[in-house]
Amino acid sequence: MKKITTAALLAVSFLALAQQKSKIQSKPFLTNNKTVTVYTTAEGTDLRLTKTDNLQFTDLKQPQETQLCVFVNPSKTFQTFLGIGGAITDASAEVFAKLTKENQKEFLEAYYDKEKGIGYSIIRTNIHSCDFSSGSYTYVNEGDAALKSFNIEHDKEFKIPLIKKAIAAAGGKATLYVTPWSPPAFMKDTKSMLKGGKLLPEFYQSWANYYVKFINSYQKEGIPVWGLTIQNEPMAKQTWESCIYTAEEERDFLKNYLGPTLKKAGLGDKKITVWDHNRDLLAQRASTILDDPEANKYVWGIGFHWYESWSGGESMFENVGKVHEMYPDKNLMFTEGCVEKFDYKKLQLWANGERYGESMIHDFNNGTVGWTDWNVLLDENGGPNHVGNFCFSPLHANTKTGELIYTPSYYFIGHFSKFIGKSAKRISSVSSQSYLMTTSFLNQDGKAVTVVMNKTDKKLKYNLCIGTKATEIYILPHAIQTLVY
Repeated sequence: MKKITTAALLAVSFLALAQQKSKIQSKPFLTNNKTVTVYTTAEGTDLRLTKTDNLQFTDLKQPQETQLCVFVNPSKTFQTFLGIGGAITDASAEVFAKLTKENQKEFLEAYYDKEKGIGYSIIRTNIHSCDFSSGSYTYVNEGDAALKSFNIEHDKEFKIPLIKKAIAAAGGKATLYVTPWSPPAFMKDTKSMLKGGKLLPEFYQSWANYYVKFINSYQKEGIPVWGLTIQNEPMAKQTWESCIYTAEEERDFLKNYLGPTLKKAGLGDKKITVWDHNRDLLAQRASTILDDPEANKYVWGIGFHWYESWSGGESMFENVGKVHEMYPDKNLMFTEGCVEKFDYKKLQLWANGERYGESMIHDFNNGTVGWTDWNVLLDENGGPNHVGNFCFSPLHANTKTGELIYTPSYYFIGHFSKFIGKSAKRISSVSSQSYLMTTSFLNQDGKAVTVVMNKTDKKLKYNLCIGTKATEIYILPHAIQTLVY
């Protein structure tokens, strides 16, 4: 009888605690005594993530159709935020090594320090060579299917030291995931790492073992690997390292080889992301893999890039939302984007930054949990790149002068990464007119973060509205603002 009474008391106590916790979680967002701090970056000005205003909420019971408004509803919550970051490639690491100690410190703070910089918390890196390497390389001798010669000595010169420094600069915590661009040449039907080709079936197991070797090798170096993508751009025959998988081939490699191999090796906790290519075929790839229960059980999320406009069309932002509707239990991750075709004269081209702002707002509003830029650092030529595929990055280094060059893209990304905290919840954020784009998040400390972007040529006045409270804000032409309140 005593045991039953004790159990009953424990149950009642647990229920009371759960109800108390529920009340805390459902506590309404109040605007009373809140200050709205405004940070602005604007074209044709010196404003770069600059604090430009401190505002208060007043009454605005019924907005008029003539009033431009951004309506935020903190009680309507959506996906949980994972983070924002960029790729530490061989190219980025080689350029970093050429910087002075002073500029290396500046670079690390600029990206990974939340106070002094923009608070990157995600890192992507390549499993052996990609286009942004000084040359092609693997971790095994040619023909070594047993992987007896496997070693990562190559990465210890530049890439591993930078990754370690980035993690330290990010406070010792960063979400690192890894991606291959191609299996070794001997494993492919073309006998080349470049220009597409396919993984031969007889090497499926050896290639799955390769991921295990890589992850274990990095973790022995003190670098925790959070997850991996199966293949970078599996439908693109590139001039650089590339490998083609149909949706069915990726599904079968995952469920029959990679998934079971990682699990058997004690790496079943690593988050596996499929697709890792453009938004155009996102729905087809997701359906083929996720509708198979055996493949589905290994999948953490679906990764995507922004290059679908190469075919001449517009960015297919809505495809991300459609996949989120179909598979709400899976995560969506932006895994790569950069402005292509490097031109030194366009380093400060404002449209490059706006491309980031537009994509990030759309992707987050469509359910994306994390957003990963491509190279974190390139030189004054948009490289190094062993096939001449030179691109822009948010930061460039002039290796002749040692100067770090901050582009508009860096500041646009910072309007999200600096202010949205890990595990924040996206909340409802809607613009009343097409002049403004917006997304909002609620941080765990109870502060809301609203990003507003103005791509027009006009200075605009708008109201940030929470229920019947609002504050009036001005935004300059071609500007992005973050509101923290």
